[in-house]
Amino acid sequence: MPLLVRFLGTAASRPTVERGVASLAVIREGETLLFDCGEGTQRQMMRFGVSFAFEDLFFTHTHSDHILGITGLIRTMALQGRTERLRLWGPRGAGKTLRQCISLGGERTTFPIDITELEAGASLSRGDYRIDTFAVDHGPSASLGYAVVEEERKGRFNPDLARDMGIPEGPLWGRIHRGESITLDDGRVIEPSVLVGERRRGRRVVITGDTRPCAATIEAARDADLLIHEATFADEEGARALETGHSTAREAAEVAKAAGARKLALTHISARYSLNAKELEREARAVFRDTVIVKDGTEIELGLTEELAIGDAVASGAPSND
Repeated sequence: MPLLVRFLGTAASRPTVERGVASLAVIREGETLLFDCGEGTQRQMMRFGVSFAFEDLFFTHTHSDHILGITGLIRTMALQGRTERLRLWGPRGAGKTLRQCISLGGERTTFPIDITELEAGASLSRGDYRIDTFAVDHGPSASLGYAVVEEERKGRFNPDLARDMGIPEGPLWGRIHRGESITLDDGRVIEPSVLVGERRRGRRVVITGDTRPCAATIEAARDADLLIHEATFADEEGARALETGHSTAREAAEVAKAAGARKLALTHISARYSLNAKELEREARAVFRDTVIVKDGTEIELGLTEELAIGDAVASGAPSND
């Protein structure tokens, strides 16, 4: 059951030749969740193989580099004949701005659009996972971070031992894996703990959007498998980061370290830095070793083990950025 994070736009404030503005997709068991929608997002989705058949688009805040792509995205989906409902989620006050962006399309959409404003601390239950919101620090307007959190998984079932014990494959295996004791025809009572390991933690992916380092992010990212944190500036622009409500790469790394996150992905990179932004990566890794600077098309896969795999998304016609 893979969980993929595909970065569609990784630039801060404005697009560059090599980077689009903010957007990323979380793809879990065939379901896509889109976070932020900077200008040109629909083209990036085509370029990097993200399906338009998604239902939920979450906005961290309503600054233009995070929302202007919604107009073109909705227009593209309408031209494709979409009829399924689209749900837009954002912080308090986002609804008015989102409706204005949608209206720029000039025509009635072919599908219903729901807009819901969320408060920090809200939690959206999705069965075996949920989406939690938390307040970030990006100036006076409301801004949210999001945590995609899976529920605990069942422990691993040992089929070889079950066969050795003479337990027939079929419904009895399912009952044991669900935590039920069973009684065999010969009178033996088999407890689940004999064949099923300890329950396993679900995966946690935390997305900050634009923010200063803050306690709420640290709390949301505790033991996270992946923290996606903005890193607009290097140390030399620390004063600028403070002034504009952004973070340096080193500050993002300090957040990841304080939270005990397993991996840190840095995005929202200022145009003043090269594509690979080695200076940002170097400053962050001095604090938190397991850091990667992402670029458009980077894909991070979180397996059901503790291992993470990172690579560039392979999309038809997508040029290499190496």
